[in-house]
Amino acid sequence: MPNQRHDHEQHEGPALLPDVLQFMQLLWAVAHGLERISKRMTGDLGITGPQRLVLRVVGLFPGISAGDLSTVLHVHPSTLTGVLQRLVAQRLVARSDDPADRRRAVLRLTARGSRVNAVREGTVEAAIGQALEGVSNRDRIATKRVLERLSVHLDP
Repeated sequence: MPNQRHDHEQHEGPALLPDVLQFMQLLWAVAHGLERISKRMTGDLGITGPQRLVLRVVGLFPGISAGDLSTVLHVHPSTLTGVLQRLVAQRLVARSDDPADRRRAVLRLTARGSRVNAVREGTVEAAIGQALEGVSNRDRIATKRVLERLSVHLDP
């Protein structure tokens, strides 16, 4: 009989984890899923998940500066340098001088970038959009609050 109880506890293991470990397990699963979709997008669209996010934001805000883009994405500008260089090299994003301040570069989608930006199926945001369908606004706000708090605590 003790073995049966032990076997039962092994199957119930994840539910018995402390809250912190349950969150870590779920975050790991989400990170793994994002990485898997990002790799698939690389094969299908030629861009990774992070590149796709940058492309989408530049598409929403044509003429955005790299500094403003880093603010919108909540990442350090140096984090975007490589992503932007690859998008420019792939001729998906164009950098040009800001007409109002020549010391500043602004970003816009190229015609090719606009075509890739228009693809919706098989993308990270499509998967997240499907996951959010039917989730109440209250739950979305609460989830966003928790994720923002995690982001702050994980950023030294």
